[in-house]
Amino acid sequence: MLSKTNLKQWLSLVCLTSLLVMPAAHAQTAEEKGLEIAKERKARDRGWGDSESTSIMVLRNAQGQESVRQMRIRALEVQGDGDKGLTIFDEPRDVAGTAFLNFSHINEPDDQWLYLPALKRVKRIASRNKSGPFMGSEFAYEDLASFEVEKYSYKYLRDETINGEEAWVIESVPTDRYSGYSKQIVWTDKSHYRVQKIEFYDRKKSLLKTLTFADYKLYLGKYWRAHKMTMVNHQTGKSTDLLAEDIKFQVGLTDRDFDQNTLRRIR
Repeated sequence: MLSKTNLKQWLSLVCLTSLLVMPAAHAQTAEEKGLEIAKERKARDRGWGDSESTSIMVLRNAQGQESVRQMRIRALEVQGDGDKGLTIFDEPRDVAGTAFLNFSHINEPDDQWLYLPALKRVKRIASRNKSGPFMGSEFAYEDLASFEVEKYSYKYLRDETINGEEAWVIESVPTDRYSGYSKQIVWTDKSHYRVQKIEFYDRKKSLLKTLTFADYKLYLGKYWRAHKMTMVNHQTGKSTDLLAEDIKFQVGLTDRDFDQNTLRRIR
């Protein structure tokens, strides 16, 4: 018969043996890891409220010739849905007064409108046309929507170093059947969950464009914004730079600053 001391030792041994033969905890899949990173990226960019910036768009053709546009960009964070954005062109004269309004959504297609002052008309951008070029640039209309986790499915691919930063490389596949992209490959740095680079693949699964982010600055002690974004079209040789000159947060914008009537009143 076992003594109390021996019985305790035997029970301890049984417990230890059971732990050793127990199946390992559920390993995280590549899809789960990709989704987790996307969720944290979005979570770290919540709470900024509203913002306004002055920016320059530089369009460059395959021969390197440039044209420059000046514009203002306003944004409003929306609780429970995608963000709202308003882009107003101020120069040159042939595009002055043109304005683009975007309502991003989480579970439904985005709403987008373009105001053309020459026609004094607000044009709605149909879902089927959101893969088209925005104002002749290498950015598509769908590129201007806010990032929403639910718009993609995700898969972690690998770790890489980019721009001196350790980063996760994630494959993101759009859920919108009208997207112009079959997939995106996104480099997100591990230090602050900032996107460093995105590769866009067309519907034929060929590399179409690459977007790079540079000159990040920190606002309100929490929110990172790239002051330079460069979109290169590998199939045409054209490129577009978006250069933010001044970004201000919490300037008092409201829903009233983001509606179709606002487009007509732009000055």
